[in-house]
Amino acid sequence: MYLSKEKKTEIFKQYGGAENNTGSTEGQIALFTYRINYLTGHLKKNHKDYNTERSLVKLVGKRRSLLDYLKDNDIEKYRTLIKELGIRK
Repeated sequence: MYLSKEKKTEIFKQYGGAENNTGSTEGQIALFTYRINYLTGHLKKNHKDYNTERSLVKLVGKRRSLLDYLKDNDIEKYRTLIKELGIRK
């Protein structure tokens, strides 16, 4: 399994502030980024997996929506988060 419980709590602890703060925008974006990176690697090996490709596109759209929300509410958090995660904008 690519995402263990320990890895998930580590992501939320680092970006969400606390390991049980799973609803924070920053934590959700970090989790989506981790999943996007995993699916991208999977699609490089399995280029005909169209269901995963569709899931990846939907996930990128969700992350984009959350990033837009964060940008509108707190531009400084947005800038630091995209720099830490290495997201192109």
